[in-house]
Amino acid sequence: MNSKTIFLLFFVGLMITSCVPTQDLIYLQKKGTSTESSVNPVALKPYRLQTNDILSITIKAIDPKIVEIFNSDPTAQITPSEQLLYLKGYSVDDHGNVRLPVLGEVNVLGYTLDEARERIETLLLRDHFKKEAGIYVSVKLAGFRYTVNGEVAVTGSKILYQDKVTILEAIANSGDITIIGDRKDVKVIRQFPQGAETFSIDLTDSKAMQSPCYYLQPNDYIYVKPLKQKSWGTGKTGIESLGTIITILSLATTTFLLLK
Repeated sequence: MNSKTIFLLFFVGLMITSCVPTQDLIYLQKKGTSTESSVNPVALKPYRLQTNDILSITIKAIDPKIVEIFNSDPTAQITPSEQLLYLKGYSVDDHGNVRLPVLGEVNVLGYTLDEARERIETLLLRDHFKKEAGIYVSVKLAGFRYTVNGEVAVTGSKILYQDKVTILEAIANSGDITIIGDRKDVKVIRQFPQGAETFSIDLTDSKAMQSPCYYLQPNDYIYVKPLKQKSWGTGKTGIESLGTIITILSLATTTFLLLK
């Protein structure tokens, strides 16, 4: 085998291994040979409240005056903001309690939002109001917070004002994964009362929608690790890889001629 053949094989091999394949960039692909169309079940469990969560609690009645003490700042309900919800919201303390006017300490640790609403309604009707008062309670998280880090366009903590957020929505709100981000092994770190748990999800596979971390939970941490191409420094596309190879060959040729 002559030197030209060796060089050609080296060149082709380097080009193939240094470029990011298109298949690694496409989300939710149907993998396998089956062509049947089916509905994929989506794993979604209700979020259970934890310490340091901030709740937006609104209490209404037929006569607004009798519940004014619970809603002391009506403008906060009209023009909410991240800072205002943090200051005016009800924080779940280290014991799992929220401190409400009249009711005092109410434990909501491990409750879903609906269960927390029912608990507050029950306490109000049992001890302070009659059914005829038409008490209406709304309990929501004061923003859906999560953090994205690694190979995405914009890292950092985000807040969305909606009840459900998928990992694809979260990544889209961060400007998408970069071309050298590993879509096949995205990590999601989730906090539980007993500690943290790490999940791995392959976003190039349509089965990702069945993953327990496809739907995020508040305070999730998403990490997208880089592909090997970044550490190699050979370029993300064929053109970039070719430029890198030409630079290396030029340097090698110059060094050879100087040493000759």
